[in-house]
Amino acid sequence: MAIVDLLMPKMGESIMEATILKWHKHPGDTVKQDESLLDIATDKVDSEVPSTTAGVLEEILFQVNDVVPVGAVIARIKTEVAEPVPDEVKPSVPEERETPVMASHPDQAPDAVKSNGNRFYSPLVLNIAGNEGISVGELEKIPGTGNEGRVTKRDILQYVTHKKESNGSFAGSFGESAQSGFDETQPYPGAAPETSGKTPDAFEYSAGGNVEIQEMDRMRRLIADHMVRSKHTSPHVTSFSEADVTNLVTWREKEKADFEKREGTKLTLTPLFIEALVKCIKKYPLINSSLQGDKIIIRKDIHIGMATALPSGSLIVPVIKYADNFNRVGLARQVNMLANQARNNKLKPEDIQDGTFTLTNVGVFGSLMGTPIINQPQVAILAVGAIKKRPVVIETEQGDAIGIRHMMYLSMSYDHRIIDGSLGATFLSAVAKELEAFTA
Repeated sequence: MAIVDLLMPKMGESIMEATILKWHKHPGDTVKQDESLLDIATDKVDSEVPSTTAGVLEEILFQVNDVVPVGAVIARIKTEVAEPVPDEVKPSVPEERETPVMASHPDQAPDAVKSNGNRFYSPLVLNIAGNEGISVGELEKIPGTGNEGRVTKRDILQYVTHKKESNGSFAGSFGESAQSGFDETQPYPGAAPETSGKTPDAFEYSAGGNVEIQEMDRMRRLIADHMVRSKHTSPHVTSFSEADVTNLVTWREKEKADFEKREGTKLTLTPLFIEALVKCIKKYPLINSSLQGDKIIIRKDIHIGMATALPSGSLIVPVIKYADNFNRVGLARQVNMLANQARNNKLKPEDIQDGTFTLTNVGVFGSLMGTPIINQPQVAILAVGAIKKRPVVIETEQGDAIGIRHMMYLSMSYDHRIIDGSLGATFLSAVAKELEAFTA
């Protein structure tokens, strides 16, 4: 008999911990190699963790909702013969300086990052603190909502958000209120109690009357945090344009049946929009950038994220990597593959990472236009609205005429720290003209 440790796998370069959602097996159950043992969730995507060996599940070291660092032992399996973990599935344990704090079972945790006091911080929390100019002393005053008072990503982001809103005057009062602990009824950690006066963000809701109260699920909480952080990070500006997409719509309607029969994949409008985007990004590369401190990072690779609706009503943004390397058929296949994987919860962490520009189609829900929120750390996002037939003025050599055309509004939100209104409007107009000039 031998005991094989099952480790929390590494789910991506930037992911250092995961939350256990569900165990499919219990101690004493027989497991097969590659059989799904548990479901885990990161701030990127949900995934299944398979068994690396066959045997009997001897021990489970973490429970549902525990946050576990990459490389930690999460279970032990008793096998007849010791079987080494194959290289292709064996998770790589991060270097000591990258190892985050374990949410529970600290006696089994790898060496953690420790401050000068007695508190431990994950590298993610320390990185956020460093980027936001938060000193160790200030970090010590932030009350943590994690196990044993641990400061989580949510805690520090909420602290940073309120500090910015208060123009830096928040640090002292935050530290003082922290001494009395964290009140979960407040909108941010360490906020003053309701009895001491309302904050601008605090609203009082009564549970009385004919109401239904629903807990936000994990995905919705992540989306909410991401949207709020984006608004507080980037000064948003939104420009609008419209495009006559009659040629594009007419061609697709004529070709979609033959295209699917010939290529084995459906032809939607999304790959045609992405094709136009890629051409314009090459002309205006600053749109394909991000900001790190006071440095503008212009991305040479074009990775287009496409917002995809899930059956639950939430949205996820799978990314078409190197979109400029695909022709129209290749883009169609990528769009359909990623959309199907998203709706069936089959996306891998790397499928939603490293996007450099995002496209969202609000028109599929009937909206004429929208004001999308930037998908950080990108600097721009384009929304396309519903395509409607409208009478418009057509300029011809014989003079102006009125015609029925397929018209669509486009709106682009961009980070005004990098993208000025002139560039934002110019890029958006270029996309509209590219769609209008569509040719087979």
